[in-house]
Amino acid sequence: MAIQQQIKNLREQIQHHNRLYYLGDNPEIPDSEYDRLFQQLQSLESQNPELITPDSPTQRVGGEALKAFDQVQHELPMLSLDNGFSNDEITAFEKRINERLELSDRLEFTAEPKLDGLAISLVYDRGLLTQAATRGDGSTGENVTANIRTIKSIPLRLFGTNWPQKLEVRGEVFMPKKAFSQLNERMQQQGHKAFVNPRNAAAGSLRQLDSKITATRSLDFYAYGVGVVLGWEIPKYHFAQLQYLNAEWGIPVSEEVKVVTGVEGCLQYYNEVLQKRDSLPYEIDGVVYKVNSIEQQQKLGFVSRAPRWAIAHKFPAEEELTKIIEVDFQVGRTGTLTPVARLKPVFVGGVTVSNATLHNMDEIERKDIRIGDTVIIRRAGDVIPQVVKVVANRRQGNEKIIKLPEHCPVCGSAVVREEGDASARCEGGLFCEAQRIEAIKHFASRRAMDIDGLGEKLITQLVENKLINSIDDLFRLSKQQLSELERMAEKSAENLLVALENSKKTTLSKFIYSLGIREVGEATAVSLANAFGSLEALMNADREVLEKVSDVGPIVAEHILQFFQEEHNRNVIQNLREEGIRWEDIDLTHLENLPLQGQTFVLTGKMEELTRDEAKQKLIALGAKVASSVSAKTTAVIAGAKAGSKKTKAKKLGVEILTEQQLQELLGKFEA
Repeated sequence: MAIQQQIKNLREQIQHHNRLYYLGDNPEIPDSEYDRLFQQLQSLESQNPELITPDSPTQRVGGEALKAFDQVQHELPMLSLDNGFSNDEITAFEKRINERLELSDRLEFTAEPKLDGLAISLVYDRGLLTQAATRGDGSTGENVTANIRTIKSIPLRLFGTNWPQKLEVRGEVFMPKKAFSQLNERMQQQGHKAFVNPRNAAAGSLRQLDSKITATRSLDFYAYGVGVVLGWEIPKYHFAQLQYLNAEWGIPVSEEVKVVTGVEGCLQYYNEVLQKRDSLPYEIDGVVYKVNSIEQQQKLGFVSRAPRWAIAHKFPAEEELTKIIEVDFQVGRTGTLTPVARLKPVFVGGVTVSNATLHNMDEIERKDIRIGDTVIIRRAGDVIPQVVKVVANRRQGNEKIIKLPEHCPVCGSAVVREEGDASARCEGGLFCEAQRIEAIKHFASRRAMDIDGLGEKLITQLVENKLINSIDDLFRLSKQQLSELERMAEKSAENLLVALENSKKTTLSKFIYSLGIREVGEATAVSLANAFGSLEALMNADREVLEKVSDVGPIVAEHILQFFQEEHNRNVIQNLREEGIRWEDIDLTHLENLPLQGQTFVLTGKMEELTRDEAKQKLIALGAKVASSVSAKTTAVIAGAKAGSKKTKAKKLGVEILTEQQLQELLGKFEA
């Protein structure tokens, strides 16, 4: 391809992306890709200077002003900065300056974070804010004064005294990370499209025609310099200017700004800020070095679009373009399936990335992500890489829709996604290898089978050493197997075997709870045990019968049905019974005569003589239901010491409130 055509194509691409970036606030490529296109064009033009034209993107700063706003002509152009991506480029930058100034001493620089926001000019007339404008194309910007006035950190009138006749402050409007997260949450709740990043959110917020909307967006501002100034004896150093603006007149300036010496000081500052990047409350994509002496700045001057005395040292790109090759589904410890994109490897955020989380099916559907798509990947710090956006105009027509698997990729059990639920889950529970540790931990917990000495660390060892593949394997462990584990002496092994043997005698409700059926907690397990009396009756119950049980609605009934329909789960239960797990079935005729049958109690506050759990079990044994929240149907609230909102609500609803002593008297009446 001829050089002229290459240059033409690059210019057209850059102009296209400029329009999306500056006017639409909807970029379709990451900054790193844009930087590469720009550098290619700069390189070709530097090699062929006769082909440079006045309308080339290299000869201007940004995009055109939006027609919805009045245009503002900048008296002093608002220029962009040249970028450096390596230590060598920063070293070369210092060398060029030293040669131009004929210096032998080390240069002093002001170093500051490169905020990822929108450049703004603020004009103060004798201390009063009279105009605010975007950078626009560097010569002409947009008048956004009404919106800027809504930013609380920008003074409408300067603090202090001795204001200049005219002061133009230049800086960056940005959206803090916390405000960005809150805004996107609101946008999604309202059914609107979320912003891709804080920079787009800031730009979109500042360009609202209704300033009331801007006022809700929690924008912020930091100054990075001055433009046109009349009637002020300007400090001779850039750092001193910023300090004066902040200390005397109340203009916000980043606390990270500091003075450094030579390229060594610059690079040290770069590494320091890079380390703290993720902990800063705002997004940055690099740092900026500026010659500190204003006199030296003036001697150095400008090139067509940037000052010779400043450079932006960009951080490793946090966003990059790549392709989705395939999508796998990983099963978590609680059975949740997470879609993971397998990517064409790409270097982003300082590492090579080949996988990215897609979170859940809702996220895939919302972003319309497909296998084969070109996508923007983002990786910030130690955060798991994720797909930010699909570049839809690069689709070839052979991309594939991502479908949720019907069966668990680990154990083959059914995969269920409830209506309105973003997550899908494997119903393999007791059998699924991916859920093994969590299932065993729950099974052994104090309120379930109460296996003393079987904690998470030991369970993890047993699973990793392949000594247990399912919970029933616990009861086939030998003393020799246990003794060979790390930090497991012979006595500890004997104690665990005794605890396992003791746990075999349990109750029906505890066994039901130990199975880990979704949304079947202790109270529901008791209700199920009391309703069916035996495990067989529960396992064979249909939906209609299940929904008649207290605490069991349509969703819980579906979870119970799905759990017992899985042959794997039935096999594990059978194995447990063969290993000696036993309980007494409940005489359902006896339950009808329990003294507290049909009554509901709520426990709150600290108990002195009984623990909350002991009080709960005693009430349940007498036929009562123990709920976690107070309603008009609550029989009584048992209020211990420092009872709070539940006691207050009971008073409001007129529900009876009993002390712990009164509870003891009630229990004693029936236990005697």
